[in-house]
Amino acid sequence: MKISRFKKSHKTLVFFASNFDYREPYQVLIDATFCQAALQHKIGIEEQIRKYFQCNVKLLTTQCVILEAEALGAPLTGATTIVKQFHVHKCGHEGKPVAAAECIKSMTKDNRYVVASQDRLLQASLRKIPGRCLLYLHKATPVLEAPSAASKKMVLKKAKNLMLGKQADRIDYMKEQQGLKTTEPPVKKKQQRGPKNPNPLSCKKSKKQKAAPQGVQQTTTTIAKRKRVKLASHIKELIN
Repeated sequence: MKISRFKKSHKTLVFFASNFDYREPYQVLIDATFCQAALQHKIGIEEQIRKYFQCNVKLLTTQCVILEAEALGAPLTGATTIVKQFHVHKCGHEGKPVAAAECIKSMTKDNRYVVASQDRLLQASLRKIPGRCLLYLHKATPVLEAPSAASKKMVLKKAKNLMLGKQADRIDYMKEQQGLKTTEPPVKKKQQRGPKNPNPLSCKKSKKQKAAPQGVQQTTTTIAKRKRVKLASHIKELIN
């Protein structure tokens, strides 16, 4: 294998190992379409993949992939024979098989698999999900696809958040060194209290007005002040 091809594949593996926890031995999940392409170009899958990766790999398939290949009959007889040579990984669909593409999608949700397939629809679907690693055959040559746009976008977002967090920590540290950072005591929240019950001692009983007896009306008398009238002296003599 040329050095440039090895550098590209190694760079891709490092990307997925650093950002999405891919680890050796790399698990390569193979479907019948990949086996059919290998059969047409007369290459040995295990030999070519190990030579291409130049590290520990484990070749796997699922029961759903085998059953679908068998159901397609004569056109995929050779591919079915090849795919049965790999270790059959439990997919959770035992007894209720699903389409091979759906099985592979479910397998890649919680695990780190390098998906080896020539299925264009499956490839397009997996490219939309961050962290999915694809392997396909270009004629007789295995090609590890570069990280998808979704994977790159997620990595850039993580790096940006990490950078912002480090900058905030650095600013806080510099403020603390310069004595500019003030630590304020935590503000205690006031507990909301309900209305207090009235004090029984402060409550006075209201005096009830006595009702007047029937037939008697309450009257208010106003005493008019008598005015003194000055009499003339000759009138006083007549009176006396």
